[in-house]
Amino acid sequence: MTYQEVLQNAAGKMGPYCKVCNVCNGKACRNILPGPGSKGYGDTAIRNFDEWKKIRVNMDTLTENCTPDTSFDFFGYQMKYPVFAGPVGAVNLHYGDMLDDVSYNKILVSGCAAAGILALTGDGTNPAVMEAASKAIASEGGKGVPTVKPWDINTLKEKFRLVNESGSIAVAMDVDAAGLPFLQNLTPPAGSKTVEELAQIVKEAGRPFIVKGIMTVRGALKAREAGASGIVVSNHGGRVLDQCPSTAEVLPEIADAVGKDMMILVDGGIRDGVDVFKALALGADAVIIARPYVTAVYGGAQEGVAAYTEKLGRELADTMKMCGTPSLKAIGRDNVRL
Repeated sequence: MTYQEVLQNAAGKMGPYCKVCNVCNGKACRNILPGPGSKGYGDTAIRNFDEWKKIRVNMDTLTENCTPDTSFDFFGYQMKYPVFAGPVGAVNLHYGDMLDDVSYNKILVSGCAAAGILALTGDGTNPAVMEAASKAIASEGGKGVPTVKPWDINTLKEKFRLVNESGSIAVAMDVDAAGLPFLQNLTPPAGSKTVEELAQIVKEAGRPFIVKGIMTVRGALKAREAGASGIVVSNHGGRVLDQCPSTAEVLPEIADAVGKDMMILVDGGIRDGVDVFKALALGADAVIIARPYVTAVYGGAQEGVAAYTEKLGRELADTMKMCGTPSLKAIGRDNVRL
C-alpha cells in the first residue's frame, strides 16, 4: 500500500470534519472543533506548518558516498527512525465512528512497533482508554509511550499502575492538555502543575518521564528542575491556545538552554522527512507526528502506518544523503538556512 492509496482509502471514513487533505496544513479545517482543527482562528496550527516550510536545507554532495544511518536511541531502545506517532484522543468524536480510542490505540501501537518506531497513546476521561492503551503496549513488549493527562496525584497513581504493568519504555504527560475544553471542571480534576507538583509526579512515574507542552525556555527549565528526562516542544497542535508562536520558532532557543541535559522532542506541523531533518538541525532529538498518523490508521490500519512511516524514512534518508550528514548526530544548524 502506498501513502496515496492510504489517503484515497481514508476519504469518506473520517467523519464530517477531516477533509483528508493531500497535505495536512491546517487550512481546510482551521477552526473546526470537534474535528482535526485548532482553536480560535486556527492560526497556530497553520503557523506550525508554514514555519517549517520557510526553513531551507543546505545541500552538500561533496562528501563520502554512504547510506545514512537513521536509527535513534530512545532510552536504550533502538528505533528505525527518529519519529513517534503522537497521542490522539476522542478519535470517534473528531475523526468518525469507524474507530474509538481503544481500537485506534491498538492499531497504532502494533503498527508502529512493526514499522520500527513507537507510538504515544492517548488518555481520556473514560478509564477504559488508558487501560486498553496499556494492554496494547504490554502486548508489544512495552514498545510504546503512554501519555497521561495532567490529573490530580491520586488519579495519576492509578494511571502509573497501568503504565508499570505495560512495561513501557517511558511515560509522558501532555501538561498543555490543561487547556482542553473537555478537561475543564472535571472530577477527577486536571490542570496546570507547579514545579513541586510535577517533581512529585516524576517521582511517582518510576521511569523516564517526558513533559509535553513546552513552548518557552522558562518552561523547559522548570521541567528540568522537576526531574523530567525529556520534553516535547509542543503547542498541542494549536488546539489549546490560539495565536501561539510555532514550535519551529521556539525550538532553537529551548534546545540551546536544555539540550545537553534532556531529550528534546518536537511536534506541530511536521509532515515529511525533510521537516524531520529540519527539526533535528534546530536541536530536536526526534519528532512527533499526530494528525497524519490518524489518516494512516483510518486509511490502512497497520499497513497504512507502515506506508506513512516508510515514506518519512525514505525522505529523511534522502535529505541526509544530499546534505552530507551520514548520521543523525551529524545534523546541525549549519545544515539549514533560516
